Amino acid sequence: MSTYLVGDVHGCFVELKALLAQVSFNPEHDTLWLTGDLVARGPDSLQVLRFVRSLGSSVRMVLGNHDLHLLAVYAGISRNKPKDRLGDLLAAPDADDLLNWLRRQPILQVDEDRKLVMAHAGITPQWDLATAMMCAREVESILSSDSYPLFLDAMYGDMPNHWSPALSGLARLRFSTNVFTRMRYCFSGGQLDMLCKEPPHQAPSLLKPWFALPGQIADEYAIAFGHWASLEGKGTPENIYALDTGCCWGGTLTMLRWDDKRYFTQPSLSSNTVLSGETTR
Repeated sequence: MSTYLVGDVHGCFVELKALLAQVSFNPEHDTLWLTGDLVARGPDSLQVLRFVRSLGSSVRMVLGNHDLHLLAVYAGISRNKPKDRLGDLLAAPDADDLLNWLRRQPILQVDEDRKLVMAHAGITPQWDLATAMMCAREVESILSSDSYPLFLDAMYGDMPNHWSPALSGLARLRFSTNVFTRMRYCFSGGQLDMLCKEPPHQAPSLLKPWFALPGQIADEYAIAFGHWASLEGKGTPENIYALDTGCCWGGTLTMLRWDDKRYFTQPSLSSNTVLSGETTR
């Protein structure tokens, strides 16, 4: 019985299957953690969703910004961009079932036995774990409700960028969603910067990666995240694991076997990759 953590799949179904084959993944015994962004930019988002859903309780995943964007497109709130390569998924006969399943997936995973936390983009240093779990439940609750289109319509935007317990309503949900699915950098006071996407050595000096600021969680829990392909899985403190290594951009799909902290990689197949860098919301 092993636990495997895999970075952003982005529709790279062939690479995901090849990576799992490297370790003879068995859903009857093993557990697969996925950092979100299952869909978009790669060629086989439909097959990825079908496969992940078929794994049932052997999967522990979180939603990423591209997964939420897909839900907004399907709800008629946002535009389907050709570069997202979602046409087959949106036209599939089982699209309703798949997307209603998708919107009921978590935005945060916490495993007390393993002392492991996973979110697509990370967790703001302004939060302790209890606050992160509370904010995640709020987002998950509205996504799984009949009011989810209202939330999806309001989630786009960069403000507010500073946490306060007094935040409420859609502003609070937007802040939480930006933390869990879009965040990369913070200012020294913990305020989110939603513009810079460069690797840390190219970022303005006023900005720090969220994981470089003193936090309230990492002393007790490991944190796994995806989202930030330009990190190339490098440069994080001990006990913080960056797993997005840009498979759909021509990089690799990365897996961490949690039990012995061994990494496995699957190179992108050149015919499956997109030609442009990541742009999101």
